[in-house]
Amino acid sequence: MSNAFPPDLFAGEKFAILGLGRNGAAVAAALLSMGASVQAWDDKNPSLPEHERLTVAPITSLDGITALVLSPGIPHHLPQPHPAALLAQEAGIPILSDADLLFQAVRRAGSKARFAAITGTNGKSTTTALLAHILTQAGRPCAAGGNLGTASLALPLLGDDGVYVIEMSSYMLERLQTFHADTACLLNLTPDHLDRHGDMAGYAAAKTHIFDRMSADDLAVISQDDTYCRTITHEIAQRGIPTHRLAPEALPPFSAPALPGQHNRQNIATAWAMAKHLELSDDLIHSGLATFPGLAHRLQAIRTLHGVTFVNDSKATNAEATAKALDAYPRVIWIAGGQAKSGGISSLSPWFNRVSHAILIGQDAPLLAQTLDEHSVPYTISQTLNRAVPDAYATARQHGVPTVLLSPACASFDQFRSFEDRGTQFERACTTLAQNTPSPHEGKAI
Repeated sequence: MSNAFPPDLFAGEKFAILGLGRNGAAVAAALLSMGASVQAWDDKNPSLPEHERLTVAPITSLDGITALVLSPGIPHHLPQPHPAALLAQEAGIPILSDADLLFQAVRRAGSKARFAAITGTNGKSTTTALLAHILTQAGRPCAAGGNLGTASLALPLLGDDGVYVIEMSSYMLERLQTFHADTACLLNLTPDHLDRHGDMAGYAAAKTHIFDRMSADDLAVISQDDTYCRTITHEIAQRGIPTHRLAPEALPPFSAPALPGQHNRQNIATAWAMAKHLELSDDLIHSGLATFPGLAHRLQAIRTLHGVTFVNDSKATNAEATAKALDAYPRVIWIAGGQAKSGGISSLSPWFNRVSHAILIGQDAPLLAQTLDEHSVPYTISQTLNRAVPDAYATARQHGVPTVLLSPACASFDQFRSFEDRGTQFERACTTLAQNTPSPHEGKAI
């Protein structure tokens, strides 16, 4: 089957799109390529390439509109619905996420491709990328996107043997009308986005939509780590949907060098169960795990120099994320700092025994130093990442510590454009260090 959707798939239909960021602009382009007419608007930056079936104008009427597509960040309920969402609700016009439109488009095009849907508060992106990698390594046609990477409706058309792996946020899940996952997972639930969902019960209810329209032929994979997930497991099982209760401790032996730490065992267990349901053998799953390169800026081993491995976990912008990183390594030289979140790093004290020495950077280095003093953790204030990397390497060599871990536990905006920029600068500093430290043993980590 061609990778392009038929150009008349949505001919004669008209969609309203609100929000023209990464998601909305991709949805507009895809719908136009499938023959639809589109009225699009963005309250801040209403700009799209011209097209004969495109109108760029504020959405003040929904006459003749098939559906309203809201970018994920625009509320249709709490804390206050956008006026266009109110218009749609009053007129009985569906408010959709583009994942739902992808499902509709695939089925209209005649493809029986399967859908694997992934949600949870934490771990979604790693699990999405891991499952997609396992499928691709096994030779299965696969397209991954959604909340991670490519917008859902910008993914190519797959044939009957293909699998779509879709990362789904609670914002997307609230707006599903036809989407049916062959296998779906709920990794965990901790408080998040409560302004959009009202309370934890509302947030849990939004996440549960990932299992809508599933049947006895499908598989729901659900964590058992919190009360909400256990309750949802019971409810899903009562609906006759086969459920796999996650038990990461029961995994058979495997090799996954890019996925250290207990939290990644859960991601691995999830991808494993979903891949098995998609008819992959254990041998193929093993192979995919062993070759998975990891995600950029998330416990990413980037270089080994004289026995010291440098790990980029710049994505850890709060203490909760850094706790998982510290838990993954027995002894580290820890590079931390930036703009501290509320509570700083005090909650990390249970893991301080893993920190041989801390190297502090950024505006709140003195605040972090105060906490480390209280717990007798040795540290150096290096201020900048370019100084921190050679300082960390020298300290690691001096004390025989095998890992230098950048896991800042802080926001990046005091010194960098983003956490991605911070991680990239870390990698460059490591490259510079390697260039200035000749050694026959130097090499890139796999």
